[in-house]
Amino acid sequence: MYMASDLHIHTDASDGMLAPQMIVDMAIQAGLSHIAITDHDTIDGIQAIYQGDNKDYHGLTVIPGIEFSTDMPQREIHILGYYIDIKNPILRKQLQVLHVNRRDRARKMVLKVAALGYDIHYDEVLAVAGEKSTIGRPHIARVLVEKNYFPSISSVFDVLLEQNRPGYVPHYKLSVAQIITLIHQANGIPVLAHPGLIADDSVVLDMIHSGVQGLEVYHPSHTKSQTKEYLNLAEKYHLAITGGSDFHATPDRFPEKLGIFTIPDELVLNLQRLSMIGRGGCF
Repeated sequence: MYMASDLHIHTDASDGMLAPQMIVDMAIQAGLSHIAITDHDTIDGIQAIYQGDNKDYHGLTVIPGIEFSTDMPQREIHILGYYIDIKNPILRKQLQVLHVNRRDRARKMVLKVAALGYDIHYDEVLAVAGEKSTIGRPHIARVLVEKNYFPSISSVFDVLLEQNRPGYVPHYKLSVAQIITLIHQANGIPVLAHPGLIADDSVVLDMIHSGVQGLEVYHPSHTKSQTKEYLNLAEKYHLAITGGSDFHATPDRFPEKLGIFTIPDELVLNLQRLSMIGRGGCF
């Protein structure tokens, strides 16, 4: 019997639209067996699930995860961490630093966008994001869409908020080595997210040699040829093969609900075995 999983999901603790418990409910309804909560630079979403009153997940396993970002010249790199220990003090201390710097970055971006002639204020972004959220560019984009400046969040990114666009501000950066070390310190497995979006396979190879232990082979943005290429690359370097929908519950972003883009459970079980053998880099 085919069982499906999704290892890349965002909640409203970062830039997703749905609360953590709503994600769990949707995953159960979709018949998923495993999901990973991978919010940007925060564990608030997965923590809310683990501390919630409802402990009956109807056979659904919720894997603790996270997604970190770092800038390289002309490229933004995202690294996922799976099976992290969310109580790890080193991880928690670093996430607090990132939390403060994300808010400072958002203020600077709002000022840049406002200087370009858009009527936007930081308190409006805070209202959209919520005080417990990790504030990011999608929250700024949502304000601009709600004010009818743009038809969609993706169009805001294309015009203003992507790297090298006029409203972009670089974020406080951990290096690739720091991110991989931090994930390992939290007993997690570092995986390169959506390598196809990097648009430079030499960078992907650099990431592999830097110590990531998996590739997100299956992602909605990948073409069939990219999926095949990264599958071959993962097999060549004995890396874990992962995938997920990168779900945000954003109306103009595929997929708009869980269960549409999934991976087979076999890949999750391989990742789980890797997490149980000391993160040795192969299985």
